[in-house]
Amino acid sequence: MKLISWNIQWCRGCDGRVDPKRIIDHARALADFDVLCLQEVAANFPALAGSSGEDQFTELAALLPGYTAIPGIAVDVPDPQGGRRQFGNLILSRLPVGSIRRIALPWPSDPAFRSMPRMVLQATLETVAGPIRVMTTHLEYYSALQRGAQVDALRSIHHEAARHALADRAVETDGGPFQGQVHTRSAILTGDFNFRPDDALHARLQAEIGEGVPRWVDAWTARYPDQPHAHTSGVHDRDQWPEPFTCDFVFASEDLRSRISALSVDGQTQASDHQPILLALN
Repeated sequence: MKLISWNIQWCRGCDGRVDPKRIIDHARALADFDVLCLQEVAANFPALAGSSGEDQFTELAALLPGYTAIPGIAVDVPDPQGGRRQFGNLILSRLPVGSIRRIALPWPSDPAFRSMPRMVLQATLETVAGPIRVMTTHLEYYSALQRGAQVDALRSIHHEAARHALADRAVETDGGPFQGQVHTRSAILTGDFNFRPDDALHARLQAEIGEGVPRWVDAWTARYPDQPHAHTSGVHDRDQWPEPFTCDFVFASEDLRSRISALSVDGQTQASDHQPILLALN
């Protein structure tokens, strides 16, 4: 399985131009990917710099025929014309898609900081080696209180899913909403976490979770234990960021550590203020 994760900054490149097709073209040039996990996807937000209010969820999906598009809306508000303005994440998969969950992350009040709702999008995908939960998210930037609560929630969500996978119980098979689902402890968690490798939250996310639950492992550290993380933001955009840094990660459940065959950051593209990450599992 080849997976790309990318904060696309509503498809806005370092040149200020919003271009969904450029995002897909760059992703295709990077790899013949099976799964594309995107953060900062917008629909009907003309106030965003460079945007005309285009529905990027629809446009990006149309550019990848043969892929299942799975939107995850974190912000969903009305516009003055009676429509909806939406902002969030998107998974595009050419692998068979099982159950999908759209889970709101904690948003505790922190009035000293501007903030927005956040969510994690989860899709269980069927791979040649068995089912894997693919999750993508974008954590709070300004509020450390909210970001910490969201990290704890990601740990809890993984714990819950793994415990479901361990359960040995009868399930209904009548086609109703209680129909049995495929559960798996194996998972990939991608996104813009808005913390850096030396942040305590980076270690907190990877701490032991519970009996029978494989902990999260930073795929970069697993693949390159003696190398510092490649920078994923501010590499080319000097207007927003004074220097490059790392805040985008791919985490794998520990049972997948030995299957990580490749991991790289594309440091060349300027189609966003973030750089895409490519993961390959054998």
